[in-house]
Amino acid sequence: MSRPWRIEFEGAYYHIVSRGNERRNIFRDNNDRILFLDILGKTSERFEVEVYAYVLMDNHYHLLLKTNKPNISQSMQWLGTTYTRRYNIKHKRIGHLFQGRFKSFLIENDQYLLRLSCYIHRNPLRAKIVNRLVDYPWSSYPRYAYGKKSPEWLCTAPILSRFDAKDKNKAYREMVQSYSREEKRLWEDFRHGLFLGSEQFIERIKSRYLSEKPDVEIPQKRQVLRDTDPETILKKAARALKCNISDFLPSARISNSHKLNRDMLIYLLWSTGWYTNKEIGELFGLGYSSISRRVAVMKSKISQEDTINNQLENIKSLIKV
Repeated sequence: MSRPWRIEFEGAYYHIVSRGNERRNIFRDNNDRILFLDILGKTSERFEVEVYAYVLMDNHYHLLLKTNKPNISQSMQWLGTTYTRRYNIKHKRIGHLFQGRFKSFLIENDQYLLRLSCYIHRNPLRAKIVNRLVDYPWSSYPRYAYGKKSPEWLCTAPILSRFDAKDKNKAYREMVQSYSREEKRLWEDFRHGLFLGSEQFIERIKSRYLSEKPDVEIPQKRQVLRDTDPETILKKAARALKCNISDFLPSARISNSHKLNRDMLIYLLWSTGWYTNKEIGELFGLGYSSISRRVAVMKSKISQEDTINNQLENIKSLIKV
């Protein structure tokens, strides 16, 4: 099973989703839900996690939270295993309760919290479990919309403080009631199935967490890495080589010096592991098999000539691939 990619740092915001194994129920009765919320509260206290919103459905749950330590994996694993153990004892069962590892979506900043809380709270309505959200007691919505009693660990101030209205609960209630028109716009900022935020946010994450090679066990990381425009890498590498790409594109008859520069650029793109031979070939006006041959030539040169190997490593460090 491939591992999900976890990006962890102090002050990170997350939308967490976890489903029952084979989409089976993870709550059989209200006492199960009470148990889960109790363990969630203990998780909040033990791992210094601020919980902003939640909803418990029959076979899955949603959480909106902030980690004050880089510990989303540790805290959510403890929540899941502790609840599973208590649930199995109560219902005299064994085995996994949840479907693999939990899903975590990294959120850029607190500007998205309000919109995400609306999305989370509207789950029972979308599932047609209730006609009015206030009639569903297993979410944080009644606290936000009507000021009803909630667990002490629930942090509502960061979201409610975004309203200037005197009656913040009413303002929140009215926003959720009209939010169905806004959901599509929210997901326009949902990127790579991992992040909710701007393109600038994604670039910051790439710069901070994607300096290493793609991990074959983490397909999400490979996908984000691969999303880097190959032409951007090509232009940066050409500048580092002090060559002009137009000197060898698309002509087949090029000088030996231009051929070496071209092959080094081909090898740099190939060595990232992010692009196929066909994709690289399209950039150079070459076929799939030609790229394979040029890569083989460069591998031979690298093994025999330290200067070329050093030059390639220097370019990689300059363009951060």
